[in-house]
Amino acid sequence: MMPERLLAASAELAQAPHFPAAGGVGAISGAEHQPMANAIRALAMDAVEEAKCGHPGLPMGAADIATVLFTRFLKFDAADPAWPDRDRFVLSAGHGSMLLYALLHLLGYEKMKLGEIKRFRQLGSLTPGHPEYGHTPGVETTTGPLGQGLANAVGMAIAERHLAALYGNDIVDHRTYVLASDGDLMEGISQEAIALAGHLKLSKLVVLFDDNGISIDGPLMLADSVDQVRRFEAAGWAARRIDGHDPAAIAAALEAAKESERPSLIACRTTIGFGAPNKAGSEKSHGSPLGGEEVAAARQELGWSAPPFEIPPQIRDAWRAAGERGRPMRLAWVERIAALDAQTRVELERRLRGELPQAKLAAAVRAVKEKLAEAPQDIATRAASQFALESLTTVLPEMVGGSADLTGSNNTRTKSMKAMSAADYSGRFIHYGVREHGMAAAMNGMALHGGIIPYAGTFLVFSDYCRPAIRLAALMRQRVIHVMTHDSIGLGEDGPTHQPVEHLAALRAIPNLRVFRPCDTVETIECWQLALEAPGGPSVLALTRQNVPQLRQGFAAENRCAFGAYELSGAEGGAAAVSLFASGSEVAIAVGAQRLLAECNVFARVVSVPCFELLLAAPAAQRAAVIGNAKLKIAVEAGVRQGWDAIIGAEGIFIGMTGFGASAPYKELYRHFGITPEKVAEAALGRLG
Repeated sequence: MMPERLLAASAELAQAPHFPAAGGVGAISGAEHQPMANAIRALAMDAVEEAKCGHPGLPMGAADIATVLFTRFLKFDAADPAWPDRDRFVLSAGHGSMLLYALLHLLGYEKMKLGEIKRFRQLGSLTPGHPEYGHTPGVETTTGPLGQGLANAVGMAIAERHLAALYGNDIVDHRTYVLASDGDLMEGISQEAIALAGHLKLSKLVVLFDDNGISIDGPLMLADSVDQVRRFEAAGWAARRIDGHDPAAIAAALEAAKESERPSLIACRTTIGFGAPNKAGSEKSHGSPLGGEEVAAARQELGWSAPPFEIPPQIRDAWRAAGERGRPMRLAWVERIAALDAQTRVELERRLRGELPQAKLAAAVRAVKEKLAEAPQDIATRAASQFALESLTTVLPEMVGGSADLTGSNNTRTKSMKAMSAADYSGRFIHYGVREHGMAAAMNGMALHGGIIPYAGTFLVFSDYCRPAIRLAALMRQRVIHVMTHDSIGLGEDGPTHQPVEHLAALRAIPNLRVFRPCDTVETIECWQLALEAPGGPSVLALTRQNVPQLRQGFAAENRCAFGAYELSGAEGGAAAVSLFASGSEVAIAVGAQRLLAECNVFARVVSVPCFELLLAAPAAQRAAVIGNAKLKIAVEAGVRQGWDAIIGAEGIFIGMTGFGASAPYKELYRHFGITPEKVAEAALGRLG
């Protein structure tokens, strides 16, 4: 927070009205509750009816839960949706988006005008079909793919506990609430998420389960008979069942959750489409408009006489008061921030803004490159990554690492990092266990929370487990860094189940994701720098298990990987007849082929391609200069060809994989699949005649 905002906030505090604190004190009466909840139901019915599509059932069924939570417990200020110490509310059941949009409008969020509600699901509106982070103020994360929001919330709760351990509860003290559906809890990611949360005893995490017993196909019993309360209890949660339409029961459960030393599940038995006399309690109210006649009947059933999209003034005023209830808390927090010593305040504000200490980062990168210039290292790029992290994590305390039970293989833990645990949340390394999907989604939540740059490792082949969360990180433009080692057949004997073949191409297909595949130690630190300096999207570092030579000799301050591709070794003796393009461990193979071709008086150049995305985003003239005009273009990568034609063209030669790998020592595998300097040179000579 900038100093001028601190001054403004102090003046605002002096003039602020005094509203009841969060919790039961000053709670709305039962007579007030029902019309306030019905306002949510009415807006949801009307918006879905206007759009002729959408999901009215969940907002109508969960309106009582949301009303109690937002009017009595949730700590927030509608005037400042980005207040860092606000409670987070995650609508994991994103299909019920009108619940959240109705709340944002009723509470007085500036951007959520009534016109946006009327434009539900229309192009350019702030009310898309599923909530989208960064698009709609007040939306904490993009949800819709079920289970993701729940796992994001685990990451948010981790971030809150970690920062509180560092800065104290006076500065960081908020809760994370989730509204989850039965679909969220059926998705496999939910088990990964709740197990991790229970293990870490994330007591400020509360999941409100909209237990309505209905799925798209019909009654939930058609497909599921899990006792969710016992399931959560087995994972280390406090869990209880309540009537989700009883405001007193909801409030009592939320009060109990505040006192729990464990994360809490509140299974709220609700009626989907509550108030619709003919469609409530059935799948007919789940994912389609109720229809004009049913909406009219629901209005009569609920005692709601206001015309479509109109909220009676008394009800609107009550909601607006709820939206202002947290303002004194926010302004008091601003004063506590102002009272911090200057060094602590500046560092915290930098972290919350997501800004890097550029001078320190640049110095750390330079120091690593200078060491490598003085003493080159022929090591695996996974080891080079750990070498880089030893310096990077020292100057970037916001980096919180982890691994999916592959710490010794991924090399993501530095010597100084202590593990985070329920006994000590200040640790900067998280043992995620064998939970790749939950890990990736939790990292999204940590990034969304702010104050942390999350990174963690697994094998590249297991990016398949992470992919839904990686895609959402790209969509939300979150800086999340995935360290994915064992990146090719070069991992050797573990065989085709563990050897990624199509994975680089599949990841490169995700918009706004940068996939880095460095060829040596120098490129590895440069790629790390680029990933850290990319706040607008996630990155993947694909790293080798096997040792590779350090091809970059000497010192150069410039980050050559920033162009996406660059000429590593120029043609000597004349104009290049062949351009050899490669990434990662295959760059050394291309360099070997260059030497063999030189012996045959064929001049070739080698272009390292650590990042397709940066190369293809470069200006056309720069891209053309890097690709060059050699007669023959050859790409070498131990993966499938897909994507390489953008560089070598359809007529270019590709040396790589066309099927799955095999189990054998890695050098033997490279020979078996024809990915060798000799085969590259042979292909070039054969084409040149």
